[in-house]
Amino acid sequence: MKHILTLLVFAWLLAACGLPIQEPTPVASSVPAATDTPAVKAEPTATPRPTQPAISATELPASSLFDVAWDDRTPFAAGLIAPEQGALDERPGATVYHIDMDISDDLTQIQGREEVHYTNTEDVMLDEVVFRLFPNTQGGRSQAARVTVNGEEVEPRYGLEDSALIVPLPDVLQPGEQAVIAMNFAVDVPTESGGNYGILATVDDIAALAHFYPMVAAYDGAGWNIEIAPSIGDVVYADSSYYLVRVNAPADQTIAASGVEIDRTEQDDRQTLTIAAGPVRDFYLVSSDRYERLSEQVGETTINAYAPPELHDENQFALEKAADSFRSYSERFGPYPFTELDVAGTPTLAGGVEYPGIVVVALSIYDPGLSFFEGATAHEVAHQWFYSTVGNNQVDEPWLDESLTQYATMLYYGDAYGPNGYEGFRDSLVGRWRRIEGEEIPVGMPVEAYDEMEYSAIVYGRGPLFFEALEKEMGKDEFAAFLQDYYQTFKYDIATTEGMKALAEQHCGCDLTPPFEKWIYE
Repeated sequence: MKHILTLLVFAWLLAACGLPIQEPTPVASSVPAATDTPAVKAEPTATPRPTQPAISATELPASSLFDVAWDDRTPFAAGLIAPEQGALDERPGATVYHIDMDISDDLTQIQGREEVHYTNTEDVMLDEVVFRLFPNTQGGRSQAARVTVNGEEVEPRYGLEDSALIVPLPDVLQPGEQAVIAMNFAVDVPTESGGNYGILATVDDIAALAHFYPMVAAYDGAGWNIEIAPSIGDVVYADSSYYLVRVNAPADQTIAASGVEIDRTEQDDRQTLTIAAGPVRDFYLVSSDRYERLSEQVGETTINAYAPPELHDENQFALEKAADSFRSYSERFGPYPFTELDVAGTPTLAGGVEYPGIVVVALSIYDPGLSFFEGATAHEVAHQWFYSTVGNNQVDEPWLDESLTQYATMLYYGDAYGPNGYEGFRDSLVGRWRRIEGEEIPVGMPVEAYDEMEYSAIVYGRGPLFFEALEKEMGKDEFAAFLQDYYQTFKYDIATTEGMKALAEQHCGCDLTPPFEKWIYE
């Protein structure tokens, strides 16, 4: 009962990924502005991607970084639970990243080589491929050099404050054709929290390395979807890919990352880890000599929690709540597909941030007496279902993962603490919405359409209440079946507002336009 009372008092504080604990200080890119490429805002497709074009058997350069064929999915099998092994035979056109990287002793420099096996899975021919250099909008500096396409050196262009690297293709890439794009890259990691809540920074001997590598941009109905994301939300819009990453780092570092470790060697004062992750839509890594790891096995998945040893009890609490919420979501939505899930405490300015196979929670809230700690942990774990496995455009349709994840967190509180837990969390959502007087601003707008208070109140407050209303409209059992089907239908794909609506209408056999017009549409 004491916990429930604490929940009711503190739950209104719950801020999830993308909502700062304190106002971050904007940090301008350290790279001089270049000729900008206009942002492309496309209307995403309303259904999962159609069957991909047949893959061309064009002769391509083999990987120079790993003795692994581009189409060999064997290294990724260890990262998938038994029922998900079939995913390795699907999406033969998924992008494959091979990355070899060195992290400096002071954790502020990255030197790397990246080779990307890219397949044109669109129905149009391509004459360029666009990569994102996210550090250049997050207070750091990222540069690429020696860019080649199928072994031929090319001269890329930069745009969007140097956060877009446009790689020209010597030969037009027809649908189904492939290319190997390779480059060296270097990253200066900021030593104070910069843009988007300090997701890329080395602070307090913890290196949080979000989106540090050149990442292929998403291509959708209007072309390459690239824009500089607002500072109050998440930045990733990407297709599921495969990552084979070799990390050379100081030997005293404990490293947690997306995927699973498949090899490790040590020599002198350095260690080399090889990590395999996929299919995932991003790769994240956090490193520190201050981390203690705690673990718990849940089914086929090992859940690890990382925090400094002086926070052992708090870290144990984070592990327990991650495991409890993991069980709730697995039962309600469907099995988590991977064999590992990490929870790491970092100095982020957000309550927490999600990445595939790993979530971070702000060390500043590591206090079991603060319900924010439990709520942020449960919220970020829910993102492993909605954002990581089921993807969406986090910049233009943030509600698809954030509002649904908040709703999932409310269900977790009900599972963990009964009706009082559910209602306590629901009261926090209503309270959040009331901060803007309950104004009925549409939930389904891009991040840039809201100011910071509106973004919190609408996407994190009003948005999850929409799903409660949708459950009443569809019926409890049909709504539960719809959520499970939604997870399976869009697994490893990109979901959209219209795709969600169409699938829900199939389940209820009804027209859901009225509730979507009332709650979601602009």
